[in-house]
Amino acid sequence: MKKQIVSWALVCHGLLWTVACAPGGEEAQVAEEAPTDPAAIADAAADGALPNPATEVVTDWVDLPDGREWGSTAGVDIDPIDGQIWAYDRCGGVGLAGGCDENLVDPVFKFHRETGEILASFGAGLFVLPHGIHVDADGNVWITDSMGNSTGTKGHQVIKFSPEGEVLLTLGQPGVRGSAPGVLNEPCDVITAPNGDIFVADGHSGQNPNPAEGSTGRIIKFSADGEYIMEWGRIGDGPGDFRTPHGMAFDSQGRLFVADRGNHRIQIFDQDGNYLDSYYQFSRISGLFIDAQDNLYAIDSESNSRTHDGWMTGIRIGHVSEDRVTAFIPPHAVSEERPFGYAGEGVAVDGDGNVYAAEGPISLRAAGGGLTKYVVSGN
Repeated sequence: MKKQIVSWALVCHGLLWTVACAPGGEEAQVAEEAPTDPAAIADAAADGALPNPATEVVTDWVDLPDGREWGSTAGVDIDPIDGQIWAYDRCGGVGLAGGCDENLVDPVFKFHRETGEILASFGAGLFVLPHGIHVDADGNVWITDSMGNSTGTKGHQVIKFSPEGEVLLTLGQPGVRGSAPGVLNEPCDVITAPNGDIFVADGHSGQNPNPAEGSTGRIIKFSADGEYIMEWGRIGDGPGDFRTPHGMAFDSQGRLFVADRGNHRIQIFDQDGNYLDSYYQFSRISGLFIDAQDNLYAIDSESNSRTHDGWMTGIRIGHVSEDRVTAFIPPHAVSEERPFGYAGEGVAVDGDGNVYAAEGPISLRAAGGGLTKYVVSGN
């Protein structure tokens, strides 16, 4: 496929603590406070004044094997050992249609960060809808599967792979959704702490106006060997509530940042589920990445006149220490008819500061391929 290179010229409240009890697990402190109204916050990126650190945009950055066309994706991450790029393709499926339950090809890929060469691939036949991706400190690759298939034999799981594609661990029961310990319900993302504890963001449908009965919005904590420890969260807009916890990242202090997409905010917790803070300047966030210097990258794929009026999609950049956006990578295909543009769902940043976006079903066509590379100025 021909690559297209485009250049852009754009440049606590008082808290009352209550206890949320996890069935069969420990307790997490959740603060009660009046929820912030996102409609009262203006988009710092809307006037085009924020600097853009990556003005060279390489769309359709990598090809899939055998002439395959990219489907949608929401997942990209950096290998902490060699700095290469991991991502997945939904086996040609776009959105919730078709995909890996029907097309039994490898969905998980490792790409060379400079050449785009495929270095590894695996996972055929194991997924319905890959959603979250995480590469741990040992180079193991974790993928969430956020849908079940019609036969109830796959989906609603987290699968841990070795770097070579061997299945090392699974969480959840294949094809079974629920809220009991040991069962997942549309898991969005997964991440591991330095001590090996596993955190799963569960509940994709909670952002809908009237979530179906049984929908969840929670973070579930497991031990390194997959034993359930605790959970916190429910569908709502208060502190510790979620309307689709779509992505997660840890900062250098070990604080857990959660993209609470339907509530247009990032929520911050300690690793025992205690609520610490909320950030609202980063928009309606689908994916998060925090680099070694604690720079925070948040990608917004969904803002539009209906979901988040007055806000642009794109990648907002700041620092974990404060709720302030200091730079902005603008979206694809901004026009008078679509001033909010198109942007991806997943984001990752390599050691040189280059930014990679995983293009979801909304942005795939505008981006021209599954992965977009934003080359940082000076590289």
